[in-house]
Amino acid sequence: MQAAFPLVFAALLFCVGVFGVLSRRNAVLVLMSVELMLAAVTINLVTFGLLAADRGDVVLTGQIFALFVLAIGAAEVGVGLAIILLLYRNRATVNIDDADLMKY
Repeated sequence: MQAAFPLVFAALLFCVGVFGVLSRRNAVLVLMSVELMLAAVTINLVTFGLLAADRGDVVLTGQIFALFVLAIGAAEVGVGLAIILLLYRNRATVNIDDADLMKY
């Protein structure tokens, strides 16, 4: 298997996610950018797992870790959306700059 295409695709996807996290003010879009970064990590884990399988290693560690990343992503979405809803309920906006006002 040639690993260049999936690895380059995952790197580009991760860069788009990092750009989204650093440049956005909307909390929902930041959460979506974090999900893009988790998808890139999942692609890398599966690709390296397949490369190990081509070498003769029968352990599916890449795919197993990819399942853990998906579970972490689901938990992150649940907690993140709860925080966003709380921010919207208290401040009537989902702007990240207003999130530091929640501590008062």
